[in-house]
Formats: sequence, C-alpha cells, structure tokens
Amino acid sequence: MEPIIIVLIILVVLVFIALIKTIQVIPQASAAIVERFGRYTRTLNAGLNIVVPFIDSIRNRIDLREQVVPFPPQPVITQDNLVVNIDTVIYYQVTDARAATYEVASYIQAIEQLTVTTLRNIIGGMDLERTLTSREEINAALRGVLDEATGKWGIRVNRVELKAIEPPTSIQDSMEKQMRADRDKRAAILTAEGIRQSQILTAEGEKQSAILRAEGEARAAALRAEGEAQAIRTVFESIHAGDADQKLLAYQYLQMLPKIAEGDANKLWIVPSEIGDALKGLSGAMGNFGPMGGMGGGGQGNQPTERREKPSVTD
Repeated sequence: MEPIIIVLIILVVLVFIALIKTIQVIPQASAAIVERFGRYTRTLNAGLNIVVPFIDSIRNRIDLREQVVPFPPQPVITQDNLVVNIDTVIYYQVTDARAATYEVASYIQAIEQLTVTTLRNIIGGMDLERTLTSREEINAALRGVLDEATGKWGIRVNRVELKAIEPPTSIQDSMEKQMRADRDKRAAILTAEGIRQSQILTAEGEKQSAILRAEGEARAAALRAEGEAQAIRTVFESIHAGDADQKLLAYQYLQMLPKIAEGDANKLWIVPSEIGDALKGLSGAMGNFGPMGGMGGGGQGNQPTERREKPSVTD
C-alpha cells in the first residue's frame, strides 16, 4: 500500500504544480510574454490567463505604466568649446511588450546612450548662453529624436527634461560677477531716476510756491493800494465836507513832512513849492494868536496882510 500512497502523493503534487503553471494572473497595467519551446506565442494581458503547463513559459513581465528614469550628468561640449554637465530625465512608456522584449536587449540602456549622443549633437551647435536659455528647444529636439528612434522598440517617449545644466566653475564665477554688475547698474539707474524725479518734483513745488507767493503779494499790494486810495478819497471827502481853511491845511502839511523823510534809503527828498505858502500861512496864524500878536510880531505885523483866496479842494 505504501508505494501506491507515494505515487498518489506525487500525482497530487504534479497536478497542483500544473494548476499553478496553468493559471497565470497578470496585474493591471502589466503584460507578460509567453514562449512555447523558446518561441514567442502570445502576450498575456491583465487578468486571469490559461497557459499550457510545462510547454508554455513566461519570458518577461513588463510594466506598461509611464516610467521616469533619471540619467547621471553627462559632459557635453558646446559650440564655443566649453564643457557643461547636463542631467536629463526621461518619461517613457512601453506600448508594445513584444517589441520591447525582442527588438532591443535593454531598452533602458539604449535610451540612455541615445540621449547622450543626441544631446552632444544638439548642444554642439549652440554656444553656452543659448544652451542656458534654450531648454525648451533642447527638450523638444531631444524628444523628437528619441521618440522616432524608440518607436520600433515599442517605447513611446512622452517627455524629456533637462534637470540641470552646470557650466565650469570659472564660467559660473564670471556669470555671477556679470549678474552682480548688472544688478548694481540697474540699482544705480533706479537711484539716479529717483533723484531726478525728486529734483523735478521739488523744482515744480518751488515754482508753484513762488507763483502762489507772487500772486499773494500782488493781491496784497492791490488791496493795500485800494485801501490807500479809499483812505485818500475819504480824507478828501472829509476835507471837502468840512470846508477846512488854509491854516488847518498848512498845519497838516507840516505834520506830514517828517514822514516823508523817514527811511534809510531816503538820501534826497524834494520839498514841494507849496511848502513856502504853508509856512507863511502858519507863521501868520501864530503871529496873530501869539502873546506878541498885538504888537505886530516883530515888524511883520505892520505889513499889510495879504489876502488869498481859499484854494478849492476837489474830489
């Protein structure tokens, strides 16, 4: 009985292994290559798949999702003979599992080497300044070449990005100095513009202030002149209404003489011709009303008094 039990156990194990090899579960977004006696037969898609045990074998399982592969820095010579290190990142996706398995031995290594050679061809026709400022152009050109070359491998290159472009250390120092000089230049220009604008605004303010002061002074002078004219008219009207005689006018005339001589700038002033008549009239008035008025005022009282008509005062 024991040999029969052993045979049954062996048969059960073989059946179990056959079932395991027969049923293949492929995850989502994956594919598997099936070979029969070393020859490609079919591609298994996601889900439950049945294969012939011990005859069919799984050659390769491939992830169909988009993959991201960063490549190490590669030295590239520019058109102006400068060596720059460029880091690249490739976004690719397997579209044909069979081609990716049989058309190329290692598509990752193939994409890396193709990226390096394409970069050297593209950067070799650009100088350093254009290389630093033309990332989008380089990305587009690199992606076009890679997508065309990897199409027969069952690979689609979705994006190519230049992660970093590092020029030599000496060039970096020169670029930093140039950028610092440009910033200092812009700062000096902005400072000069600010000073110029400030001076313009200050001059405009002083101009407006001078204009306003002149207008105020002119207004004040006009008001003063108008007030003085009004005062003169009032005085003349008062004199005309009061019918002042010659003696009062002469007295007022003498009171105004000191005011005429006031001021340090008055080095020369002219006495009007009417001052003699005013003094004569005032002297006659004092002679008539003084203590010696009855005796003729020192000889002048014996002279006949000259009779003058009162000057008419007009408005």
